[in-house]
Amino acid sequence: MPARPALAAVVFALALASAAPPARAQTGGSPSLVDSARTAAANVWSGAQDIAIFALGLIGVDYRWGGESPEDGLDCSGLVRHAFQQVTGFTLPRTSREMSRLGRKVGTHELKAGDLVFFNTRRFAYSHVGIYLGDDRFIHAPSRGSEVEIAELSNGYWRKHFSGARRLVGVLPGLVPDAEAAAPATR
Repeated sequence: MPARPALAAVVFALALASAAPPARAQTGGSPSLVDSARTAAANVWSGAQDIAIFALGLIGVDYRWGGESPEDGLDCSGLVRHAFQQVTGFTLPRTSREMSRLGRKVGTHELKAGDLVFFNTRRFAYSHVGIYLGDDRFIHAPSRGSEVEIAELSNGYWRKHFSGARRLVGVLPGLVPDAEAAAPATR
């Protein structure tokens, strides 16, 4: 991988890490239900950031229709699927349209790192997908002859073709922290 995209990924990862919600100090004793919920929420936030950060490491990978691995090339859904599989162990459906049916719908004002953003690029809604990075940016595998790259949601093309966004981390079973493990034991 060229040094420049790798450096950009590291800088972006550090920026994301500094934006994480602060941890609360505990005042002793066993954690309260509220503290357990905060811990679970922080784990979800961290997991979503991890997906975005992992995807940044794929900048520069060649686009390939139907591609599912960095070695052979990635298409848009292959990029998303690969990132989620590597970070969470969770296997997403193969197509962007199938992915658009998962998780919870979120508005553009609610977007967080790790959310999926969908576009109509082939004359049908949800025909293209990317991973939201924060700060109006998303990572995606755009089209033949290109590479995995970062784009801006506010760009005229992407704004015009936007179909919606979905949150998977913290919503889908298997992408949720184990609430029982975070909760205090009761006797």
